[in-house]
Parts: sequence; C-alpha cells; structure tokens
Amino acid sequence: MRNVLTQAKRIVVKVGSSLVTNSGAGLDLNALNNWAGQIAGLRANGCEVVLVSSGAIAEGMQRLGWKQRPSAVHELQAAAAVGQMGLVQAYESCFRQHGLHAAQVLLTHADLADRERYLNARSTLRSLLNLRVIPIINENDTVVTDEINSATTTRWAHWWPT
Repeated sequence: MRNVLTQAKRIVVKVGSSLVTNSGAGLDLNALNNWAGQIAGLRANGCEVVLVSSGAIAEGMQRLGWKQRPSAVHELQAAAAVGQMGLVQAYESCFRQHGLHAAQVLLTHADLADRERYLNARSTLRSLLNLRVIPIINENDTVVTDEINSATTTRWAHWWPT
C-alpha cells in the first residue's frame, strides 16, 4: 500500500465522523492535526490530495450545546451549517501549521449530475490543487438531506477524474 501511495499523483482521502470527532461530541483536534500532518507529508512528496471530511453535524451540536442528536432533519441541517464553520476553521489551522492552505468545497449530488456544474466544480478543484491548496469537500447538508438520512457515506472519489 505504501508503494501505491508514493507513486500516486492524486489521492482522495475520505474521513468519516468517527475519525474526526470525539465520539460524535465535537471535533477531535488531535485527530485533525494527525490527518493534516499525514496529508502534508503526501503533499511534500508531490502528491495532490483532496480531503473529503464529515464532522460538521457533530461540531454544530457541540457549538449549540446539544447533548443528543436531534431527529428532525431541519435541526440536523442547522447543526451542519453551524458546525461547518468550526470544521473548516479547525482544518485551516491544522494545515497552516504545515505551511498549507485549505479551501472549503460544499457539493451535492446535483452538482455532479448537472454537466455544467460538474465542470465548474472540477475546474475549481483543479485550480485549488495547482495552487497547492488542500480542497476539503463536504456534502452541503443545508440544502440536501441525502447524507443526513442515509447510513452510507458519500463516495465522492467515484466522480473525480485523473
């Protein structure tokens, strides 16, 4: 596996909520620092890295002081909107320690299904990678509920062309 990583030109890293939160209770900054360090190492070896990260709802719940995950979709969407701010701020801080910048890219499946929107997203991602910025992709939970309602995770890597 290490050989594959050293030869890869571009890697999409997907981290779910359990890998970036404290058991769903806000962000685990040590875990985020660890991910940023590993990604910085890949970047230093010339590999382009796109990060797909969950964690916005858990962070939003902590910021809002909620002890239990709500069942109402509109409350989960509100938590995602609040938490997205903290998620991106935390990643930006972690990557800055490695001399890297991060960018937030919120997408939906509709963005990828529509040819023009797909091409715009692809162009933006390519531009960010050319600028040595780490794109952080998350589902835009404020306008769609696929991720919130689903037990499965989005597989953004399937649409990313080489």
